[in-house]
Amino acid sequence: MQSDFFYGKPAEPWEGRQETMVFLPRFARADAARHAPLPIADMADLFGVTHRTLHFYEEKRLIKAERLGTMRVYDAENIRRMAVICACREIGISLAAIQDLMEELGDARTQEEADNLFQQALEARKREITADLSSINRQIQQIRTLIERTEVLSGVRVEHRPSVSDLERRCLILMMEGYSGRELAERLGIDLAALVRLEDELMEKLGASNRFQAAAKAVMIGIMPH
Repeated sequence: MQSDFFYGKPAEPWEGRQETMVFLPRFARADAARHAPLPIADMADLFGVTHRTLHFYEEKRLIKAERLGTMRVYDAENIRRMAVICACREIGISLAAIQDLMEELGDARTQEEADNLFQQALEARKREITADLSSINRQIQQIRTLIERTEVLSGVRVEHRPSVSDLERRCLILMMEGYSGRELAERLGIDLAALVRLEDELMEKLGASNRFQAAAKAVMIGIMPH
């Protein structure tokens, strides 16, 4: 990584600075130059972060600020660097991996090399997420197996999971969305008396004492999705 980051000491005047060629992923270059030099408040607003976050990235030597008179500002390169950092953070790439990526990008000699490095980082993160999903799916299946092995789940026998009609299923969905009383009846196209009977039947089937418990148990035993 470069070692000329600014941490409170005067930097070179803005005019007349010599900028070296830096290659960053292609997407990060759009409209960056027109924002520069960007004061810290505008930098924070542009990326939806706090001043503290920007200071943190400076401490980690991922971006740097310079002085323009009395203001701390960021040039086009650091705006582009921040775009890369934010994109990485949004998809869950770790700070350590971002630091490694930015160091590798600092050594890139062509635009193609920079784009390839970013593509490799994306592919690595994709593999991590895929592995996480596989692990989560296995855990979900283990939970289902454990539930099915349980003879009784909150008063409802899992192996005798009750079936529900389309009307009952719609009623459960609307219950989960917070509907009740006359509004629920109108949504279902039935009168209040029919709704009372429907709710009583559902609660009896599910071993529930109220509509909220009925909806929760329907999810727990697999009748309804989350």
